[in-house]
Amino acid sequence: MQNDMILFDTIADYCGFFGCEPQHPLVAVVRFEGGSNQVKEYVARWGLYALFLKQTKGCTINYGKTRYDYDDQSVVCLGPGQVTHTIVHSDDTTPCGIGLVFHPDLLFRTGLAQKIRQYSFFGYESHEALHLSADERANVEDCFARIERALQHPVDRFSKNLIVSNIELLLDYCLRYYSRQFTVREVLNAGVMSRFDQLLDEYVNDASACGNGLPNVKYFADKMALSPNYFGDLVKRESGVTAQDYIQNKLLGRAKALLLHEGSNVSQTAYSLGFQYPQHFIRFFKRKTGITPREFINAN
Repeated sequence: MQNDMILFDTIADYCGFFGCEPQHPLVAVVRFEGGSNQVKEYVARWGLYALFLKQTKGCTINYGKTRYDYDDQSVVCLGPGQVTHTIVHSDDTTPCGIGLVFHPDLLFRTGLAQKIRQYSFFGYESHEALHLSADERANVEDCFARIERALQHPVDRFSKNLIVSNIELLLDYCLRYYSRQFTVREVLNAGVMSRFDQLLDEYVNDASACGNGLPNVKYFADKMALSPNYFGDLVKRESGVTAQDYIQNKLLGRAKALLLHEGSNVSQTAYSLGFQYPQHFIRFFKRKTGITPREFINAN
């Protein structure tokens, strides 16, 4: 295993590591077909955005808590700040695939710069990869080919817009296909939601939880062995509200029960729910209901 961490902060860093020549300082399409550009194992920290279409089995990407041997015809997306451990297995299968890497500066003064945060799959973990049908794969491969052709064209005033617009098209396809994947996994998702409800109920009803602070999305995502982004998107898909709103609605219901039925005063309620200060709880309650906890008690 290579112990030193590789830093992929620039396109030159990435292309240099794999022994290929960059065609653009801020974006590259790299094809992996075994041979000289195939490194067996490495740990990397990313300062780039990256999408990889895996076309054969035989490769593992490990980050977060889970190692996942993903199938062929799947897409893994990485974003700046992530650390990955990649292993290419030494078996009879030669891993093949295609990767798009681009620097955040490529998006400067483009519409995609305003949209990039909506592509939350850049924060997913490897076991949350996107698995493609044959038709979906064809569309994704076509997007890669369009970007590749744009990079091969001599640079002119249209180059950046064409490259970025095709990257945006690729990301929109991934967003659509992830939505489809959430739909076909409804039974699995329902199990996650059921477990989330159980854990959330235990948290807000357990008096000892006050020492742990307010419940948050990352806490429950960790319990499910999911990335916060994937978990948040799953909850939004299944419930219609964000995971944070889901948690806050549960907190609000518990707060009302404590104030009305269990004789807790405002301060006791705040501390039992994990608020550090009663004033924070009062602001939270008023923001959610339009009235203060004291006004709620008096009205009921």
